Amino acid sequence: MKKIHYRKFLPVVIFAIAIAIIFRTVLFASYVVDGESMEPTLFDGNLLMVNKVVYNLEDVDRFDVIVFHANQQDDYVKRVIGLPGDKIEYKDDKLYINGKYIEEKFLEPYRNVNSNEPFTEDFTLEEITGNAEVPEGKLFVMGDNREDSLDSRSFGFISQKQLVGKVDVKYWPLTEASLTLGK
Repeated sequence: MKKIHYRKFLPVVIFAIAIAIIFRTVLFASYVVDGESMEPTLFDGNLLMVNKVVYNLEDVDRFDVIVFHANQQDDYVKRVIGLPGDKIEYKDDKLYINGKYIEEKFLEPYRNVNSNEPFTEDFTLEEITGNAEVPEGKLFVMGDNREDSLDSRSFGFISQKQLVGKVDVKYWPLTEASLTLGK
């Protein structure tokens, strides 16, 4: 019978721990959703995996779900609606970017078709920010819970420098939406 020499495994264990620390601190971050502003996509208490390096490799896309530094203490999770150069208008519960209707498929299952109330109140970007278009280096973000979200309609644009990263996976509780969120 062979003797197991634990000293041979020690470097492997140390290497694995070092890789895990790098993976966790440099590449990804875990967040817990606090609040209702992203319902029905994300709920209070959901656990998220945020890709911290993706925007070093590619541009932010419209409808990405992102985490950003709102201030010194708080990070927010919201959906990107407007990119630099975009002119944004909501009219009759529909999103128009640069005068073209853009479908928000992620909201369709949650709109109350029997209600006369719009899911998203009418506004133009200029009415709420004083700017006709999203400035360079900025983003216009909104929560999916349009009636109860502190977002760019309240605090204005966010700087792309405030980005923590893109929400790639909601990993608890696991649902069908968890698997498609990062796409």
